[in-house]
Amino acid sequence: MKQFLSLSLVGVACAFGAPAFAAECPRGALDAKFCDVDDDMVADAPTDPKQWVDPGTLIFAYTPVEDPEVYRGVWDEFLRHMEKVTGKKVQFFPVQSNAAQLEAMRSGRLHVAGFNTGSNPLAVNCAGFVPFTMMADKQGVYGYEMEIIVPAASPVQSIEELKGKTIAFTSQTSNSGYKAPSALLASNYGMQADKDYKTAFSGKHDNSIIGVANDDYDAAAVANSVLNRMVARNAVDSAKLRSIYKSQSFPTTGYGYVYNLEPGLAAKVKDAFFTFDWEGSALLKEFGKSEPAQEAFIPITYKEHWAVVRGIDQAMNVSYACQ
Repeated sequence: MKQFLSLSLVGVACAFGAPAFAAECPRGALDAKFCDVDDDMVADAPTDPKQWVDPGTLIFAYTPVEDPEVYRGVWDEFLRHMEKVTGKKVQFFPVQSNAAQLEAMRSGRLHVAGFNTGSNPLAVNCAGFVPFTMMADKQGVYGYEMEIIVPAASPVQSIEELKGKTIAFTSQTSNSGYKAPSALLASNYGMQADKDYKTAFSGKHDNSIIGVANDDYDAAAVANSVLNRMVARNAVDSAKLRSIYKSQSFPTTGYGYVYNLEPGLAAKVKDAFFTFDWEGSALLKEFGKSEPAQEAFIPITYKEHWAVVRGIDQAMNVSYACQ
């Protein structure tokens, strides 16, 4: 990670409406309306019960994917389980972009969510997201790698040969789809965006992968967890793709709730994740295809598990300030 920490690249800010200011309290990098008295780097629940939210229907959103409706079915069993545990109706909210998901939680329209690796810091600091779990295998092994892929028939064999080529990224909030590969290209290869290579933004890992398979892009930086799942369900032909780089492992999607969810309800939401039976479920069928398999929810802390991601953000001068 040392190679990332010497960088000074253009930052990406969380561009949402200005929040109301809270009374002075410890908050670290959190937005001004949050407090962090216990120094765990996530927003504390409000001390005033009048500020808690206790909705009749919990709204859940999974990180943006190529077809949100496919994942409505994947998550249905789990959401029905959450209904039993919480005593609330739970509705799946399909989101089309990371920005839309962040804004939905910040505006109070989203209560429980899975934010992708790169969006977690923005969600935590701008929207009051409190991540507490992620998927792992039954032994607690988790993670994915960023890979740079090219069309199988491409003459490109190394990153250096991407000079002058078009590289597809997903969005500026994505860790593996933008921040980590940008830092890598600049620090290890001296390659600057739109100077040494052309950039394209596909919006989603799925779009980047299909784009490379169809020769729309010379290369793409993607999360191999998404790639593996797409190959497993025949959404893309692996014979049309070739990897020329694989990174260290990163944490996967973080799941959690909004900071001002009524504490008793928040505890039930956590219980719903940790008591879900994966055996024979649609979640296992979909996420068990990853390597390592994602077949259980394990407890995590943002402070510990997202340290490597925050390091990359720091290297790229990413701002967590809400504007």
